[in-house]
Amino acid sequence: MLFITTRLPTHNTEPELNPNFMFDLENNASSRGFFCCVRHDRGKYQEIGSKAMLGEIKNSRYRQVLLYIHGFSNLPETVFAAAEEFQMLANKRKKDEVLVVPLIWPCDNDMGIVKDYWDDQKSADQSAFAFGRMLQKFMAWRGNEQENPEDDPCLKRINVLAHSMGNRVFRETLVNWRKYEQANGLPLLFRNSFLIAADILNESLHKGQPGELISHSSRNVVVYYASDDLALRASKVANLKNAEASRRLGHTGPEDMDLTPKNVYAIDCDEVNTAYDPPKGHSYFRSGKKFGTPGVVFDHIMSTMLTGRVFPSDESRKTSILRLQKA
Repeated sequence: MLFITTRLPTHNTEPELNPNFMFDLENNASSRGFFCCVRHDRGKYQEIGSKAMLGEIKNSRYRQVLLYIHGFSNLPETVFAAAEEFQMLANKRKKDEVLVVPLIWPCDNDMGIVKDYWDDQKSADQSAFAFGRMLQKFMAWRGNEQENPEDDPCLKRINVLAHSMGNRVFRETLVNWRKYEQANGLPLLFRNSFLIAADILNESLHKGQPGELISHSSRNVVVYYASDDLALRASKVANLKNAEASRRLGHTGPEDMDLTPKNVYAIDCDEVNTAYDPPKGHSYFRSGKKFGTPGVVFDHIMSTMLTGRVFPSDESRKTSILRLQKA
């Protein structure tokens, strides 16, 4: 599995590529740059560099790429397990359609959820600088005549799936990319951005807020939320430390849909989240009640990637409720 990470290795060989890349799990500081790697097996990783990775993606049989940005308190092998599950479900739905590429940022390895939460917020913000550089490097590669000549351009569609605190990583990545590299505005780079159980303020996507940049860079922005997500309840309590009492986007959806850009959609997952991920109801976007059987949230994500439309039968629709499928 291909992956990109801002987590530092135990032995950094820069500027040379690291043939035996090993995560330093005790270090949750983000690297200044990013590492493009391949996972051969559990604990066996190889750094291949951005040029080789982009070439491999371009030449792959898959039509679309899904960048998966994980949530807080997730160590690399946990992230790979989630990404592999999604890849398996996507392959079942349509062969050679979606290639999942995890973006791994340095979550903490300490004991205690509150300490992890605050350390992970800092790491999420730090990682945004490196991931912003990653996006700029992709733009330079895509515009390079040698790598992408006029008769052989890269035609892969790019999607983003950000889960939990991964939405903070995504939002801040775009903020930094705009600030340092794209002063005239962000390009429309992503076909779909799926924001699942988002651990950011529920006003974040409103016009004039930092998360508005997600809508600038995406054709569709789809928010999946559930009011009984227990992990986000804990997040709300933790954020009181910084006098941030607002509800989370993954709990309520956007605070006011009238204040969001027109390409933002909100989907209520209250009826499925705890059935798919008991008791927390936080990771409900892959399998349904049975591992390996797609849930309705996954089905909606795949349908949106296949059609490019959130509600194909009603283009004016902005919200919906997902319900359990009848046996």
